[in-house]
Amino acid sequence: MSRGAWGLKSSINEIATPAFWGRMAVRAFTRSWGRDVMLYTGGVSFFALLAVFPAIAILIGLYKIGLSIGPVSQQAAALADVLPHAAQAIFLAEINRLAATSASAVSAQSAFALIIGAYAAHRGFKALLAGLNLIHDETEPHGFFKFNLLAFFVALFAFGLFTVVSGAVVTARVLMHAGVAAGASGSNDALPFDGLLPAAGLALGLTMLYRYAMSHRTRVAWVPAIVGGVAATLLSMISSWLCAIYVERIAQLGATYGSVGAVVVLLIWLSWNVNAIFYGGAFATEMEIAWRSRGAPEFQPQEETPAAEVVSLSARRASRR
Repeated sequence: MSRGAWGLKSSINEIATPAFWGRMAVRAFTRSWGRDVMLYTGGVSFFALLAVFPAIAILIGLYKIGLSIGPVSQQAAALADVLPHAAQAIFLAEINRLAATSASAVSAQSAFALIIGAYAAHRGFKALLAGLNLIHDETEPHGFFKFNLLAFFVALFAFGLFTVVSGAVVTARVLMHAGVAAGASGSNDALPFDGLLPAAGLALGLTMLYRYAMSHRTRVAWVPAIVGGVAATLLSMISSWLCAIYVERIAQLGATYGSVGAVVVLLIWLSWNVNAIFYGGAFATEMEIAWRSRGAPEFQPQEETPAAEVVSLSARRASRR
């Protein structure tokens, strides 16, 4: 056996061990937690909270122009299941309010919401991309127009993926209830599929985000991008579950924040999920560093890049000057 083949086999055997994945998990946590990433986490969470309700108004306005209001209400309500119960209440109340409003009023609100939602979504995705670039040690930021254009297309892709996944969830539930009504024997098989659809859509979206938007010079290889997307999705699901336990059984936020307690719950849930997205990007970055440091072949042909260094926010600002 040649030396290169032996090295490749040794690297594959090491990757298959739990110790390797444990080291990757610890290094990814250090990379995503011990930097200035918390600044970007706050920015993304704030702009996501600012954009979520205008996005609902835009969807309902589009449906009321020429289609039935029922499907979009079902789509929004289906994905609201992943939220904590306190956040679901304010989310569903806004959907019911807009669904009961006249078409002319909703159209006017949607036109105004389009401005606010577009601004908030664009700024939120810019903060998300900037945080991922920091995690990936990108010392040469995009130019002004290229960065804004990239954020616009990422936001557009996310909005389209959200619509497709929510529509698929509603379709699966309709088929499940139709099977139950018809007395079909295999109707219970649709429930796990229904629950896995949002997770599959999130994993796909995050994989594409890490692959095409996290690196400037070269694209992130498929294997680290996929692993990072899966890791971020699992962490997001666990975070949502822990957030529900925290805000519903441990911390009585309603007694502290009063009527705005539901908004605080939604903001906490958003921040935890944004941290999960940044952790997935850190995991993908650490996988690339570990693979290249062992002299193994690249996941795909790429140009040689310098060794990764910790880049602080002050260093990035100094490089721009």
